[in-house]
Order: sequence, then structure tokens, then C-alpha cells
Amino acid sequence: MTTVDHLLATAAQRAADDALPYAGALTPAETFAFLEQVPEARLIDLRTRAELDWVGRPLVAASQYAHIEWIDYPAGARNPHFLAALRDIAAAHTPMLLLCRSAARSKAAAALAAQEGFTAAFDVLEGFEGGKDAQGHRKSVAGWCYRGLPWIGA
Repeated sequence: MTTVDHLLATAAQRAADDALPYAGALTPAETFAFLEQVPEARLIDLRTRAELDWVGRPLVAASQYAHIEWIDYPAGARNPHFLAALRDIAAAHTPMLLLCRSAARSKAAAALAAQEGFTAAFDVLEGFEGGKDAQGHRKSVAGWCYRGLPWIGA
């Protein structure tokens, strides 16, 4: 098993290499390993309620999982209560691993969290479903599901 120190160093190296404005980035497998070793860490699922209902969600300890929409559904506007909800579940130093469908919203959320004083905001690379393959399908080239990590279907 990869140690927490190694995972944090890897995430920090990605932050340095890519000039990320937040603590770093972890792959789905690294995220799962981190959650197994750091009970106070939080996996923040940024997808809409509809995405959770139709697609599923990661299977991690209930105490480590939180759902906060980045974009309100069905309005399509950024959730104006995002930061308040984040503050309700995490302290400024709480390791938070931000996850969305394909790792676009998670980057924006991690940047905002860091700007607002959250010192341990990490992007989960690849997202839950990953990008699209040549046929336009997800879950076939990258992401939490593709990597075989535990999840609950819709």
C-alpha cells in the first residue's frame, strides 16, 4: 500500500508541475488509498443530484462522503451555497478530495476552496466516469468506475 506521505508528495508534485492553485491532484486509485488511510479526509462529490441518481456514486465510508453540487440542477448555475456547505463539513485544514464526472468541475472547485483558505483541497483526476471514448461513451477510458474502484450504481 502506498503511504499517505507518498500520496501527498505525489499530489504536491503534480501541483508544482502544473502550477495548480490548490494542494494537488490524485488519481482515483490514489484517492481511494488516501481515504482508506486518513479517516478525517472527505470525498466531496460535486456532481448534480441527477447524476448521482442516474449514474451512481463512489462507495466509501459514509463519514468520509459528502455531496455538494457545484452546479445547481436543473438551473445550470453555479451553486451559490457551495462554500457555506463546504465550511459546514470541513475545517480549513481537512483533506478534501473533490470529485466530479470528468475532472473539470473539481479543478474549479479546488481552486475556489484554496482561494477561500482551504489548505488541503485536492482534485480527483479523471473524475467518476472519465472522459468520452471514440463513440462518445464514458466509463470506458478513465475515471473511478473504469479503474474498478467500488461504487454504487443508480
